[in-house]
Amino acid sequence: MSKIYISNLHTWNASPENPKEKPKLEFADPLFKRRLSQITRMTIQVVHDLIEEVPEAAQYKQVFVSFRGEIEREFTINRGIIEDSEILPAGFSLSVFNTPIAAASLSLGLKAGYSVIYPGKSNFKDGLLGAAAPVLSGSEEKIILVYADEYVPDEYGLLKPGMNAGSAFACIISAVDIKESVSVDLNDSTFAEGLNPEKFIKLFKG
Repeated sequence: MSKIYISNLHTWNASPENPKEKPKLEFADPLFKRRLSQITRMTIQVVHDLIEEVPEAAQYKQVFVSFRGEIEREFTINRGIIEDSEILPAGFSLSVFNTPIAAASLSLGLKAGYSVIYPGKSNFKDGLLGAAAPVLSGSEEKIILVYADEYVPDEYGLLKPGMNAGSAFACIISAVDIKESVSVDLNDSTFAEGLNPEKFIKLFKG
C-alpha cells in the first residue's frame, strides 16, 4: 500500500508584514497561553480548527512534524549558557521538541496520543512518510498530521531560511477515500521530488 488520502486541511500563516505574528487563541485560557511561543500557538490553532470542523478527529492520534521546533527558545537557552552559565528551568521545560503538540493536547483535551518527527536536512518527504506510517501499515485508519515552523531569530543571519515566517497546517491522513480528500501515491517520484510544506498545501489548491 502506497496511497493515502488527505483531507480537511487547515493552515495558519504569519503575515508578511509581521513574520513573528502569533495566533490570538481566543478559545484558550489566558494564563495557559500567556507564555507560549509562536510555533506552539500556531500548532494549537490549526489542530483546534481541524477538530472544530471534524469533531470525531479529537479521537485520532496526532503526528507532529517540524524542521526546527522551538528554535527561538533554544537560541535563548544557548545564549543564557554562554553569557550567564545557567539555564532557567521554566524556559527549558518549554523548549523541548514535543512542546507544541503536547500543549495542543492539553489545551484541547486530546487523549489519543501523539508522536513527533524531526526530518533531517528539512526533508519533508521523510516527515510525511513517517507520519503516514500508521496508516500505511494498517495500525490506524486515520491520523492527524500537524506541521509547524516558527520565525528563525535574526541572529542566525545567512543561516535563516529564504521564506522566514511562522507557518503551520493540520490535516487528516486516511487509509480510505473520504469526502473532498486528495489522493497521494507516495511512490510517485513526480510528487515526491522537491516536496516541501508549500508544495504539499498546493495539493488542495489544484
